Amino acid sequence: MNSSNTFVHVDLSRNNPNSSIFQWLSGTHTNLVDLDLSRNNFNGSLIPDDFRNMSSLAYLTLSVSRLTGGIPNSFAKLCRLRELHLGNNSLSGQLSDIIVILSICAQNTIEYLDISDNHGIMGSVPENIGQMSKLEGIDFSGNSLEGVYDDEASLIWKGLRAEFKSNLGLLKTIDLSSNKLIGEIPSEITYLLGLIFLNLSRNQLTGQIPSRIGNWQELESLDLSRNQINGIIPTSLSRIASLGKLDLSQNNLFGKIPIGTQLQSFDYAYGGNPLLFGAPLPKTCSEEEKGPGQPVLVNQDSQDGLITQGYYMSMGLGFAVGFWGVCGTLLLNLSCKYTYFNFLTFLNDWLHVKAAIIRQRMLNR
Repeated sequence: MNSSNTFVHVDLSRNNPNSSIFQWLSGTHTNLVDLDLSRNNFNGSLIPDDFRNMSSLAYLTLSVSRLTGGIPNSFAKLCRLRELHLGNNSLSGQLSDIIVILSICAQNTIEYLDISDNHGIMGSVPENIGQMSKLEGIDFSGNSLEGVYDDEASLIWKGLRAEFKSNLGLLKTIDLSSNKLIGEIPSEITYLLGLIFLNLSRNQLTGQIPSRIGNWQELESLDLSRNQINGIIPTSLSRIASLGKLDLSQNNLFGKIPIGTQLQSFDYAYGGNPLLFGAPLPKTCSEEEKGPGQPVLVNQDSQDGLITQGYYMSMGLGFAVGFWGVCGTLLLNLSCKYTYFNFLTFLNDWLHVKAAIIRQRMLNR
C-alpha cells in the first residue's frame, strides 16, 4: 500500500481515520482521480495542506466529517477538479476567499461546488464566480451569506448577477436556502435557460417573482418559500410543463393562482399567503361578503367585470386592425418575436396586478 501510486479511486468514507490519512494519500497516491473521505470523524481538525501533489484529483468529497477552519491554499493546485463536496462540516471564513483559491487553477474545470451547512462561511457571492466557465451547480445553503447592495447602481447580489450573465444556459442547480439574502430576486436569473433546480427558501427576499420565469422550460423544482416576496404569481409559471415540485408558501403573494395543469396540483405550495385565491386553495372568491350595506363581489367567472366592456371592445377592435400587421412582421423578422411575446407576458401580468389591486381596495372599504 505504501509503495503503490496506481490507485485512481479511493473510498474510505464511514470510517474513523485520523488526519494523518491525508499525508499518506498525498505522499503515495499522486494519480488519484476520485477521493471520498466523507462521514468520518476528524474531531475538529483543519483540512491539512496536503493536496498539492494530487494534481489528478477530479472528485473530492469531505462532507460530514467534523472539519473546521477554511480551505487550504493547496486546493489552488487542483487543476483538474470537477466536483468539491465540503457540506455539513464546521468550516468558516469568507466565501470570496474560497472562490479565489479555486479560481486559480480550477476555474475552467469545476462543475459542482457544495459548501452547504457550515454556518461559519460568511460574506456575499463574489463577482469572480462568473469566471468558473463550466460551473453547473452550487449548493451554498445553510451558511451566513448575505446580499450586498451596490450604492452606485442600487444593485444587489453582484456576484450572482455576474454569474447569471456569464453562464447562460449552463448553470442547472442553485441552492442558496437558509442564508441571509435580502433584496429582490435578480431578473437576470431568468437568463439561465437550462435551470433545473432552484431553492432560495428561508431568506429575507422581497419584491416580485420575475415575470419571465416561464423561460425556465426545463425547471423541475422551485422553492421560494419563507421569504417576504409579494405581488402576483406570474402567468408564465403555468407554462413550465416539467415542473414537478413547487413551494411558494409563507410569503406575501396575492391575486389569483394562474391556471395550469401543474400549478393546480401543488395543494401544499401556497399556504401562508392570505391574499392568494383560486384553485387549489379553498378560497376561490366565489363569495366575498362585505359589511352591511356594501356590495358582494361577483363570483370568479365574472370577476373580469372589473375591467369594463369598453376595454374588451377596444381590445377586439385593436386585434382586428393590428393582427395581420403584427403577424406579418413576426414572420418576416424573427428577432422581433422574442421581444413581442415578452411584452405580451408583461401586459398580461400587469392586467392581473391591476385587477388584484382593485379587488383588494374593494375588500378594504
